[in-house]
Formats: sequence, C-alpha cells, structure tokens
Amino acid sequence: MEVSISVNGTNHSSDVEPRTLLVHYLREDLGLTGTHVGCETGYCGACTVIVDGRAVKSCTMFAVQADGAEVRTVEGAANDAGLHPVQEGFWECHGLQCGYCTPGMIMSSIALLEENDNPSEDEIRHGIEGNLCRCTGYHNIVRSVQYASAKLRGEEPQGASAEVTT
Repeated sequence: MEVSISVNGTNHSSDVEPRTLLVHYLREDLGLTGTHVGCETGYCGACTVIVDGRAVKSCTMFAVQADGAEVRTVEGAANDAGLHPVQEGFWECHGLQCGYCTPGMIMSSIALLEENDNPSEDEIRHGIEGNLCRCTGYHNIVRSVQYASAKLRGEEPQGASAEVTT
C-alpha cells in the first residue's frame, strides 16, 4: 500500500506491506533508528513517537494508519539551535543510564510538556508511566522533565543537584 507520512518535517511516500508496524517503517525504511524496538507489545514505551501531537507507541500502530500524519521521532527533537529542552534536561539532570528507554521517555516528555508546560511531579510521573526504565528509578527522569519545563517557560532551570518539587 502507498503511504505518505511527514516525519520530522520531511514528507516520505513509500509502498509498504499493510502489516508493517510504524516502528519498523521508521527504522528500516527511513533509517531512523533512534526509535527503539523493545517489547513489541506496547508495554515498555521504548518506541514512543509523536503522531499528530499525541505520544504513540509505534509498535502498536501500522504504518498505513499513519498515512497523512505528522510523525516526530527523537531525531527530530533537536534543531539548528541545539538540543530540545527535554534532551538538555536529560543531559543536565542525569536522566539516563543505559539509554535504551531514553528516546521513548524524551518523546513522551515532549508530548506532556506540549500539553502542560508546568506539570507537577505527579503529572510528570503520570505522563511517563507508559515508559519503563530498568536503570534509573525515575527520580532523575522527573528532574529532567522539571528542568525542561522551566526552560520552556523561560525560567532558569534547576540543575542536577536540585530537589524534586511538587
């Protein structure tokens, strides 16, 4: 089937099998390997991307379902000005260890902050609850999102030594 999908601002038209998952289309057809394949059941969230403004686990969506959609992956988070504030927050607040969950965490966090630029700690935890991390215990991930939230609001973010606030 022919699909036309805008990925990170670039239009792509491709002939795909109807059973091709969006995660495999992104990785194999477009070479965007930042979107990770984890559980392939929708449980872990490593494959999270943003489709038409909503965080979506790309292993639960067929590429044909994204026909005509705007898809953003972790490769599209940064721009010419530098890292996205969420990416910067993960760097500054040590929000990652092994890094496997990080692309999905970043995309879920971006989607959260696009809906709510000043989330509480509970709202952040709820916003990332569909993403599993086996390394960090989530504390520094929450701080990373708080950092990005402040930055997006034009405030001075607190660094890695700051306490989580509610």
